[in-house]
This record gives sequence, structure tokens and C-alpha cells, in this order.
Amino acid sequence: MSTKLLSALPYSVLDLATVVQGKTPADTFKDSLRLAQHTESLNYKRYWFAEHHNMISVASSATSILIGYIANGTSTIRVGSGGIMLPNHSPLVVAEQFGTLASLFPDRIDLGLGRAPGTDQVTAMAIRGDRFNAAHNFPQDVLKLQAYFSEENMNSQVRAVPGEGLDIPIWILGSSTDSARLAAAMGLPYAFASHFAPAQFLTAINLYREHFKPSDHLKEPYVMACVNVVAAESDAEAERLATSLKQFFMGVVTGKRKLLPPPVDHMDEIWSLQEEEAVSQMLAVSFIGGPETIKADMQHFLNQTDIDEVMVTSHIFDQQAKLDSYRIFAETLKNS
Repeated sequence: MSTKLLSALPYSVLDLATVVQGKTPADTFKDSLRLAQHTESLNYKRYWFAEHHNMISVASSATSILIGYIANGTSTIRVGSGGIMLPNHSPLVVAEQFGTLASLFPDRIDLGLGRAPGTDQVTAMAIRGDRFNAAHNFPQDVLKLQAYFSEENMNSQVRAVPGEGLDIPIWILGSSTDSARLAAAMGLPYAFASHFAPAQFLTAINLYREHFKPSDHLKEPYVMACVNVVAAESDAEAERLATSLKQFFMGVVTGKRKLLPPPVDHMDEIWSLQEEEAVSQMLAVSFIGGPETIKADMQHFLNQTDIDEVMVTSHIFDQQAKLDSYRIFAETLKNS
């Protein structure tokens, strides 16, 4: 049971650069900047993008470029990746890209790393080519990345310029116990994808805490949970807005992806019982409601998990409703 106060819990943003029906990726990026500036004013701690490929509704494929765009348009919020799918890239190139970002925006860049491809297998083959099985080298590649950032690497034949000697926080991201073991062994902060893969969440974070080994980077375990949030002035309005989120995940479940659709009055007319069950399992860690519901559900979640930070992702069709959702969530936590 956690003794942490909800009002003291740091809160952050995960932006998938979701493309809504009737808009383009260009529109989406402008909306992302507006959201970043809005959440910065509400004291959100971080603004992260996730690397995805070959998804018409997710425009965050060139993750490091978007990080630079958002960091340039804000001034205090930390900006980073949640995450870079490291097996898709050489560690040297990632070190150079994030070394460049950290040189442009000192003390504001985070580097979250995942091992999944962030796409389907055919696209993963197109990205990785001969390195298709690079996920097996994920722990070694994280160590290579740390070496490129270290001052000790200055005598190596291969150096990251810029990057070398810079203090860029590295996070391990995951949705299973494998990532928890790695984050614990390396003494790194751990971010869990409970917004779409909640099944092993409690097992993974308990394992991480149990096996955590302090490092130069982190003395005690640090857990961030990514969750879905749709907040509105009333429970009924939040539930209506959340039908866009449910349709989005129905596309994931059925493989019939489409741009984020507008909300509907009744999901029963859209999905089957099997689809509803599958989506409900994926969305088990979601907070949908008015301020009092959000407050009660978040307090229960904090008591249950003892997390150190929460990261919010919100698939909401209307941009103003999305801005309002992030405001209501922040105000609810601060006033708890």
C-alpha cells in the first residue's frame, strides 16, 4: 500500500502524434506543439514521443526530429522518447542524434529505449534488413550507447560527436518482465506500457523493485506507468469522448487500422462481444471520467502500485477536448 500523496505525483505526456480523421500529419505536428506548450504551462514534467512505423494513424516515426521540434517550441518541459526502438538503429547513430538534441537543449532531453520493432514484422524487415534479429542484442546495445555517452570513450576509435560526455538520462521501456529484469540489473529508471499491455504490469514492477541494483545513474528504483486518460467535466462526457479511444484499439485488435474517428453515442453498434472483451483487456489501465472519478481511480491506482510518476496518453478526437482533458487531469492531481 502506497503512502504517497496524489498531489505530489509527477505527471507527464506520451504523444503518439495521432492523426485524426480529416487531418494530415502536418496538422498533427502543429497540434502536438500546441499540446506541449499547454501541458508545459500545467507543470507536466515530460513530453515523450513513441517510435512507430507503417501506421496511418500514428505519425511519430521520425521520433528524434519531432523531439527537436517540440523542444524548440517549449522552454522548461523535458522532451524525449518513449521510446526509441533501439534494434531499429545502430547505437552510434542514436548517440549522435540524442547528443545533438542534448547539445541544442541542455538538461531537457530524455532517451527512453525499447526492444520491440514498433511495427509489423514485414515493416521491421524493411527497417532492419540484415539486422532483423537485433532485438537479441538489446542489452549489449544499451551498454554500447552508454559507452558512447561516457567521457571514457574519448580514446576509442569510434566516438559519438556530439554525445560524448553528455549526461542524457536513459530509461528502459517495456511491457513484460524481461524489460523489468534488464532495467533492474542496469540500475536504470523503468517505464511500463500499461496503456496497451497491462497484463504483466504489477508482476514486472515488483520484479524490478526486488532486483534493482543501484548505479551511478540511479540510487533507488524509479517506476513510471503510462496510462490512458480521458478526462472531462462529467463522467458521461468523458465516456462519450472515450469511444474514439475504443474504436482506435478496435482497429489494433482487428488489424483494420484507420485514422482516429470521432466519438459515437453507442459502441454496441460498432463492435462484437469478442472485440469489446479484447479492447477492454488492453485498456484495463485507463482513467475515464470527471474530476471526482479521476481522483478516486488515480488514488486507488497509486495505492496499489506505488508508482513514482504517471505518463498520460489521450486519444481524443477534438483538439480542444484533448487540451481540456490534460488540464482537468493536472488540476485534479494538484488539488487532491
